[in-house]
Amino acid sequence: MRNIKLIEVKSEIGAGTRGASLGVDAIKIAALDYMSSFFVNFPSQIVETENRLLYEPIESPYAKRIKGINTMYERVSEAVSSTIKSGVFPIVLAGDHSTAGGTIAGLKMAKPKLELGVIWVDAHADLHTPYTTPSGNMHGMPLATALAEDNIENQMHHPDEQTIKYWDSLKNIGKIHPKIKPENIVYIALRDYEKEEEAIIKQNNIKVITVAEIRKKGVMHAVRQTLLHLSNCDQIYLSFDVDSLDSAISRGTGTPVINGLKEREAEDLVATLMQNHKICCLEITEVNPTLDKENLMAEIAFNILQRSVNQLLMN
Repeated sequence: MRNIKLIEVKSEIGAGTRGASLGVDAIKIAALDYMSSFFVNFPSQIVETENRLLYEPIESPYAKRIKGINTMYERVSEAVSSTIKSGVFPIVLAGDHSTAGGTIAGLKMAKPKLELGVIWVDAHADLHTPYTTPSGNMHGMPLATALAEDNIENQMHHPDEQTIKYWDSLKNIGKIHPKIKPENIVYIALRDYEKEEEAIIKQNNIKVITVAEIRKKGVMHAVRQTLLHLSNCDQIYLSFDVDSLDSAISRGTGTPVINGLKEREAEDLVATLMQNHKICCLEITEVNPTLDKENLMAEIAFNILQRSVNQLLMN
Protein backbone atom coordinates (compact mmCIF):
# COMPACT_ATOMS: atom_id res chain seq x y z
CA MET A 1 0.00 0.00 0.00
CA ARG A 2 1.34 3.42 -0.97
CA ASN A 3 1.27 6.67 0.93
CA ILE A 4 -0.44 9.38 -1.08
CA LYS A 5 -0.38 13.16 -0.88
CA LEU A 6 -2.64 15.54 -2.78
CA ILE A 7 -0.95 18.64 -4.17
CA GLU A 8 -3.47 21.37 -4.95
CA VAL A 9 -2.40 23.92 -7.57
CA LYS A 10 -5.31 26.34 -8.03
CA SER A 11 -3.50 28.36 -10.67
CA GLU A 12 -5.18 29.60 -13.84
CA ILE A 13 -2.77 32.23 -15.15
CA GLY A 14 -1.77 29.95 -18.04
CA ALA A 15 -5.29 29.64 -19.48
CA GLY A 16 -7.17 31.92 -21.85
CA THR A 17 -10.58 31.31 -20.25
CA ARG A 18 -11.23 32.23 -16.63
CA GLY A 19 -12.39 29.77 -13.98
CA ALA A 20 -9.94 26.84 -13.91
CA SER A 21 -8.67 27.95 -10.47
CA LEU A 22 -12.07 26.81 -9.13
CA GLY A 23 -11.63 23.29 -10.56
CA VAL A 24 -10.01 21.73 -7.48
CA ASP A 25 -12.81 22.93 -5.21
CA ALA A 26 -15.39 21.76 -7.75
CA ILE A 27 -13.88 18.25 -7.54
CA LYS A 28 -14.13 18.44 -3.73
CA ILE A 29 -17.80 19.46 -4.02
CA ALA A 30 -18.38 16.49 -6.35
CA ALA A 31 -16.90 14.24 -3.64
CA LEU A 32 -19.28 15.72 -1.06
CA ASP A 33 -22.23 15.21 -3.42
CA TYR A 34 -21.24 11.54 -3.65
CA MET A 35 -21.06 11.39 0.19
CA SER A 36 -17.39 10.52 -0.16
CA SER A 37 -14.83 11.17 2.57
CA PHE A 38 -12.03 11.01 -0.02
CA PHE A 39 -10.56 14.43 0.74
CA VAL A 40 -10.24 13.83 4.48
CA ASN A 41 -8.42 10.53 3.93
CA PHE A 42 -5.22 12.00 2.48
CA PRO A 43 -2.89 14.81 3.47
CA SER A 44 -3.03 17.79 1.16
CA GLN A 45 -0.55 20.52 0.28
CA ILE A 46 -1.87 23.76 -1.19
CA VAL A 47 0.61 25.51 -3.47
CA GLU A 48 0.40 29.30 -3.36
CA THR A 49 -0.71 30.83 -6.68
CA GLU A 50 0.01 33.99 -8.66
CA ASN A 51 -3.62 34.47 -9.74
CA ARG A 52 -3.51 38.15 -8.74
CA LEU A 53 -1.65 38.66 -12.05
CA LEU A 54 -5.00 38.19 -13.81
CA TYR A 55 -5.80 41.76 -12.72
CA GLU A 56 -2.58 43.19 -14.12
CA PRO A 57 -1.69 44.13 -17.71
CA ILE A 58 -0.12 41.40 -19.85
CA GLU A 59 3.57 42.11 -20.41
CA SER A 60 4.45 39.27 -22.82
CA PRO A 61 1.86 38.78 -25.58
CA TYR A 62 3.57 35.57 -26.81
CA ALA A 63 3.87 34.08 -23.30
CA LYS A 64 1.19 35.64 -21.14
CA ARG A 65 2.08 36.00 -17.45
CA ILE A 66 5.29 34.03 -18.00
CA LYS A 67 6.91 35.65 -14.96
CA GLY A 68 4.13 34.21 -12.77
CA ILE A 69 4.39 30.83 -14.52
CA ASN A 70 8.10 30.83 -13.70
CA THR A 71 7.25 31.31 -10.00
CA MET A 72 4.62 28.54 -10.23
CA TYR A 73 7.13 26.13 -11.82
CA GLU A 74 9.47 26.72 -8.88
CA ARG A 75 6.76 26.17 -6.27
CA VAL A 76 5.18 23.14 -7.96
CA SER A 77 8.53 21.47 -8.73
CA GLU A 78 9.59 21.91 -5.09
CA ALA A 79 6.28 20.46 -3.78
CA VAL A 80 6.47 17.45 -6.11
CA SER A 81 10.17 16.82 -5.58
CA SER A 82 9.98 16.92 -1.77
CA THR A 83 6.91 14.64 -1.81
CA ILE A 84 8.73 12.01 -3.86
CA LYS A 85 11.91 12.30 -1.81
CA SER A 86 9.86 11.53 1.30
CA GLY A 87 8.63 8.31 -0.34
CA VAL A 88 5.08 9.53 -0.93
CA PHE A 89 3.06 9.33 -4.19
CA PRO A 90 2.02 12.82 -5.42
CA ILE A 91 -1.40 13.35 -6.97
CA VAL A 92 -1.52 16.84 -8.45
CA LEU A 93 -4.90 18.52 -8.84
CA ALA A 94 -4.27 21.58 -10.97
CA GLY A 95 -6.23 24.47 -12.42
CA ASP A 96 -4.78 24.96 -15.89
CA HIS A 97 -2.26 22.66 -17.57
CA SER A 98 0.62 25.16 -17.70
CA THR A 99 2.04 24.13 -14.32
CA ALA A 100 2.50 20.53 -15.51
CA GLY A 101 5.94 21.64 -16.67
CA GLY A 102 6.67 22.29 -12.99
CA THR A 103 5.39 18.82 -12.07
CA ILE A 104 7.73 17.22 -14.61
CA ALA A 105 10.62 19.33 -13.28
CA GLY A 106 9.86 18.16 -9.73
CA LEU A 107 9.83 14.48 -10.75
CA LYS A 108 13.16 14.88 -12.50
CA MET A 109 14.69 16.87 -9.62
CA ALA A 110 13.76 14.12 -7.16
CA LYS A 111 15.32 11.35 -9.27
CA PRO A 112 17.55 12.97 -11.90
CA LYS A 113 19.23 9.75 -13.02
CA LEU A 114 16.01 7.93 -13.83
CA GLU A 115 14.52 7.94 -17.33
CA LEU A 116 11.14 9.69 -17.13
CA GLY A 117 8.23 8.79 -19.41
CA VAL A 118 5.15 10.96 -19.94
CA ILE A 119 1.61 9.85 -20.80
CA TRP A 120 -0.26 12.96 -21.94
CA VAL A 121 -4.02 12.29 -22.11
CA ASP A 122 -5.18 15.49 -23.77
CA ALA A 123 -6.94 16.84 -26.85
CA HIS A 124 -3.99 19.20 -27.32
CA ALA A 125 -0.26 18.71 -27.89
CA ASP A 126 0.88 21.54 -25.57
CA LEU A 127 4.09 21.85 -27.57
CA HIS A 128 3.91 25.54 -28.43
CA THR A 129 6.62 28.04 -27.55
CA PRO A 130 6.67 31.85 -27.42
CA TYR A 131 8.02 31.63 -30.98
CA THR A 132 5.03 29.66 -32.36
CA THR A 133 2.01 30.21 -30.09
CA PRO A 134 -1.28 31.26 -31.73
CA SER A 135 -2.71 32.53 -28.41
CA GLY A 136 0.17 33.34 -26.05
CA ASN A 137 -1.50 31.13 -23.41
CA MET A 138 1.08 29.22 -21.38
CA HIS A 139 -1.11 26.13 -20.89
CA GLY A 140 -0.23 25.31 -24.51
CA MET A 141 3.49 25.11 -23.70
CA PRO A 142 4.35 22.78 -20.77
CA LEU A 143 5.71 19.88 -22.85
CA ALA A 144 7.88 22.24 -24.88
CA THR A 145 9.51 23.48 -21.66
CA ALA A 146 10.12 19.89 -20.53
CA LEU A 147 11.68 19.05 -23.91
CA ALA A 148 13.64 22.34 -23.86
CA GLU A 149 12.20 22.93 -27.33
CA ASP A 150 12.07 26.40 -28.94
CA ASN A 151 10.85 25.22 -32.38
CA ILE A 152 12.72 28.06 -34.11
CA GLU A 153 12.35 26.22 -37.47
CA ASN A 154 8.64 27.08 -37.36
CA GLN A 155 9.01 30.54 -35.80
CA MET A 156 6.07 32.94 -36.21
CA HIS A 157 6.92 35.60 -33.59
CA HIS A 158 9.88 37.53 -32.23
CA PRO A 159 9.42 37.66 -28.44
CA ASP A 160 11.17 40.43 -26.49
CA GLU A 161 14.29 39.80 -24.43
CA GLN A 162 12.44 39.61 -21.12
CA THR A 163 10.10 36.89 -22.46
CA ILE A 164 13.05 34.90 -23.80
CA LYS A 165 14.83 35.21 -20.45
CA TYR A 166 11.85 33.76 -18.57
CA TRP A 167 11.31 31.10 -21.24
CA ASP A 168 14.92 29.96 -20.90
CA SER A 169 14.44 29.93 -17.13
CA LEU A 170 11.37 27.65 -17.47
CA LYS A 171 13.37 25.19 -19.56
CA ASN A 172 16.11 25.18 -16.92
CA ILE A 173 14.05 24.81 -13.73
CA GLY A 174 15.87 22.31 -11.52
CA LYS A 175 19.02 22.87 -13.59
CA ILE A 176 18.09 19.87 -15.75
CA HIS A 177 17.71 20.57 -19.47
CA PRO A 178 15.90 18.83 -21.18
CA LYS A 179 13.88 16.84 -18.64
CA ILE A 180 12.33 14.34 -21.03
CA LYS A 181 13.07 12.89 -24.46
CA PRO A 182 10.51 12.98 -27.28
CA GLU A 183 10.62 9.19 -27.61
CA ASN A 184 9.45 8.96 -23.99
CA ILE A 185 6.13 10.73 -24.63
CA VAL A 186 2.84 9.03 -25.51
CA TYR A 187 -0.15 11.16 -26.46
CA ILE A 188 -3.60 9.68 -25.94
CA ALA A 189 -6.75 11.28 -27.46
CA LEU A 190 -4.71 14.01 -29.19
CA ARG A 191 -6.80 15.64 -31.92
CA ASP A 192 -6.46 19.43 -31.88
CA TYR A 193 -3.05 20.92 -32.66
CA GLU A 194 -1.33 23.37 -34.98
CA LYS A 195 1.10 22.67 -37.80
CA GLU A 196 4.00 24.03 -35.72
CA GLU A 197 3.33 21.37 -33.07
CA GLU A 198 2.74 18.70 -35.71
CA ALA A 199 6.23 19.43 -37.06
CA ILE A 200 7.77 18.48 -33.68
CA ILE A 201 5.59 15.36 -33.40
CA LYS A 202 6.51 14.15 -36.91
CA GLN A 203 10.15 15.12 -36.75
CA ASN A 204 10.61 13.18 -33.48
CA ASN A 205 8.16 10.41 -34.36
CA ILE A 206 6.30 10.97 -31.08
CA LYS A 207 3.80 8.21 -30.30
CA VAL A 208 0.12 9.15 -30.66
CA ILE A 209 -2.81 6.86 -29.77
CA THR A 210 -6.00 8.27 -31.25
CA VAL A 211 -9.56 8.03 -30.00
CA ALA A 212 -10.40 6.08 -33.19
CA GLU A 213 -7.74 3.50 -32.28
CA ILE A 214 -9.17 3.15 -28.77
CA ARG A 215 -12.68 2.67 -30.26
CA LYS A 216 -11.43 0.07 -32.69
CA LYS A 217 -9.05 -1.93 -30.48
CA GLY A 218 -10.15 -1.08 -26.96
CA VAL A 219 -8.72 0.57 -23.87
CA MET A 220 -6.58 -2.43 -22.88
CA HIS A 221 -4.82 -2.37 -26.24
CA ALA A 222 -4.08 1.34 -25.80
CA VAL A 223 -2.65 0.70 -22.34
CA ARG A 224 -0.46 -2.15 -23.61
CA GLN A 225 0.82 -0.05 -26.53
CA THR A 226 1.57 2.88 -24.23
CA LEU A 227 3.51 0.85 -21.67
CA LEU A 228 5.34 -1.06 -24.39
CA HIS A 229 6.45 2.22 -25.96
CA LEU A 230 7.68 3.47 -22.56
CA SER A 231 9.24 0.15 -21.50
CA ASN A 232 12.74 1.68 -21.30
CA CYS A 233 11.54 4.34 -18.81
CA ASP A 234 12.20 3.87 -15.10
CA GLN A 235 9.22 5.96 -14.02
CA ILE A 236 6.15 7.37 -15.77
CA TYR A 237 4.13 10.54 -15.16
CA LEU A 238 0.45 10.41 -16.13
CA SER A 239 -1.16 13.75 -16.97
CA PHE A 240 -4.93 13.77 -17.54
CA ASP A 241 -6.52 16.89 -19.05
CA VAL A 242 -10.32 16.67 -18.91
CA ASP A 243 -10.57 18.07 -22.45
CA SER A 244 -9.42 14.63 -23.62
CA LEU A 245 -13.10 13.80 -23.12
CA ASP A 246 -15.58 14.47 -25.90
CA SER A 247 -16.96 18.02 -25.97
CA ALA A 248 -20.49 16.62 -25.60
CA ILE A 249 -19.58 15.77 -21.98
CA SER A 250 -16.59 18.05 -21.40
CA ARG A 251 -18.31 21.42 -21.39
CA GLY A 252 -16.74 22.25 -18.04
CA THR A 253 -13.30 22.97 -19.47
CA GLY A 254 -11.77 25.94 -21.28
CA THR A 255 -11.02 24.30 -24.64
CA PRO A 256 -13.47 21.45 -25.38
CA VAL A 257 -12.92 19.45 -28.59
CA ILE A 258 -15.26 17.08 -30.46
CA ASN A 259 -14.55 13.36 -31.07
CA GLY A 260 -12.98 12.74 -27.67
CA LEU A 261 -13.04 9.93 -25.14
CA LYS A 262 -16.25 8.76 -23.53
CA GLU A 263 -16.47 8.97 -19.76
CA ARG A 264 -16.08 5.21 -19.27
CA GLU A 265 -13.15 5.00 -21.69
CA ALA A 266 -11.28 7.73 -19.82
CA GLU A 267 -11.99 6.17 -16.44
CA ASP A 268 -10.92 2.69 -17.57
CA LEU A 269 -7.84 4.08 -19.28
CA VAL A 270 -6.51 6.04 -16.31
CA ALA A 271 -7.40 3.39 -13.72
CA THR A 272 -5.73 0.63 -15.77
CA LEU A 273 -2.58 2.69 -16.32
CA MET A 274 -2.45 3.36 -12.57
CA GLN A 275 -1.98 -0.37 -11.97
CA ASN A 276 1.52 -0.13 -13.43
CA HIS A 277 4.24 0.12 -10.80
CA LYS A 278 6.23 2.62 -12.89
CA ILE A 279 3.57 5.32 -12.59
CA CYS A 280 5.12 7.85 -10.19
CA CYS A 281 2.63 10.75 -10.32
CA LEU A 282 -0.92 11.46 -11.52
CA GLU A 283 -2.11 14.92 -12.48
CA ILE A 284 -5.71 15.91 -13.23
CA THR A 285 -6.24 19.33 -14.74
CA GLU A 286 -8.42 21.92 -16.55
CA VAL A 287 -11.76 21.41 -14.76
CA ASN A 288 -13.61 24.73 -15.08
CA PRO A 289 -16.96 24.70 -13.24
CA THR A 290 -17.94 28.18 -14.48
CA LEU A 291 -18.49 26.70 -17.94
CA ASP A 292 -20.39 23.65 -16.70
CA LYS A 293 -23.89 22.47 -15.91
CA GLU A 294 -24.44 20.79 -12.55
CA ASN A 295 -20.70 20.27 -11.94
CA LEU A 296 -20.62 17.36 -14.41
CA MET A 297 -16.96 17.70 -15.39
CA ALA A 298 -15.81 17.75 -11.78
CA GLU A 299 -17.90 14.65 -11.04
CA ILE A 300 -16.25 12.79 -13.91
CA ALA A 301 -12.82 13.97 -12.74
CA PHE A 302 -13.59 12.82 -9.20
CA ASN A 303 -14.67 9.35 -10.43
CA ILE A 304 -11.37 9.05 -12.29
CA LEU A 305 -9.44 10.27 -9.25
CA GLN A 306 -11.19 7.89 -6.86
CA ARG A 307 -10.74 4.83 -9.06
CA SER A 308 -7.10 5.71 -9.68
CA VAL A 309 -6.36 6.03 -5.97
CA ASN A 310 -8.14 2.73 -5.30
CA GLN A 311 -5.79 1.08 -7.80
CA LEU A 312 -2.77 2.66 -6.10
CA LEU A 313 -3.87 1.46 -2.68
CA MET A 314 -4.29 -2.10 -4.00
CA ASN A 315 -0.84 -2.18 -5.63
